[in-house]
Amino acid sequence: MHAMLNEIVTSLAAGEVVPYLGPELLEQGGENPVPASFEGLAARLSARVTVPFKIRANMTAAAQYIENFKHRKTLVAVMSEIFQPPVAPSALHRYLASLPNLPLLVDTWYDAAAQFSLAGRPNWGQIQGVSRAEHRDQWVKYYQADGTETDEAQAAGWDTVLYKPFGSIAPAANFIVSDSDFVEVLTEIDIQTPIPSRVQTLRSGRRFLFIGCRFRNQLERAYARQTMKRSSLGPHWAVLPGELTRNEIKFLEEQNIQRLDIAPADFLAALHELPVRGHDCGCGAFDSTWAENSRPPMGNLKDWSMSEPVT
Repeated sequence: MHAMLNEIVTSLAAGEVVPYLGPELLEQGGENPVPASFEGLAARLSARVTVPFKIRANMTAAAQYIENFKHRKTLVAVMSEIFQPPVAPSALHRYLASLPNLPLLVDTWYDAAAQFSLAGRPNWGQIQGVSRAEHRDQWVKYYQADGTETDEAQAAGWDTVLYKPFGSIAPAANFIVSDSDFVEVLTEIDIQTPIPSRVQTLRSGRRFLFIGCRFRNQLERAYARQTMKRSSLGPHWAVLPGELTRNEIKFLEEQNIQRLDIAPADFLAALHELPVRGHDCGCGAFDSTWAENSRPPMGNLKDWSMSEPVT
């Protein structure tokens, strides 16, 4: 594993790697005010709105039920409430944000920890997936570092692109979360239509490093497979501790992904032990004052503070 770690850190420092972050990375940042898994989010949705018992553990189905029977605005309101609390970037978030060359960072969850970590970085912006139920004929929206909406032409000049394919709470509460949201994307994703051209360009020739991701269901595998499509032949890497399912093992083999059976926090500690890390990551303890000052702009996001479940 030592040789693999050396290869990863050297490639990261050279800007030859696309970090691809999943929700379980949030579990490495200590106590979290937001859910850090599909199942956790399904439980929170079901606690806010009464949904049938058989779909309470299914994130996309629970979201679809709310959208169908309580309206899309209610779903957005509940999601906004769940992800409104600021999330502290983990040490790994801050490590990645400190890399001298970081052309593309992919984050597949709805929180704003990645935006927090990039707040002090020059010339970056984000591309977010948006729901076609709210934005007809649009797959993504572009935002500058200050949260101002911009366009594809502006994104072409960014040194660092944060790609949030599921959307994000900041700056404008964009959420791809319901069955119909994902059906729209997955119907077209094989021909790459929903993936912005800037992301397609930046992934070319680069290897992927998956952290905090699982590949247990078809949705997780489809997004990972299509996002890394036409990138480097690999090998790619996945920081993936614990027992794997049969589908996960098959997916890693098919995509030429080498597994590191190690927790994200231990992965970062191992990088620190290498003789040469390529740069000074500056991954100290999280400073809540810094986080509040660096909080990404929330645009026109309303303060959804419902004290009682929606019925």
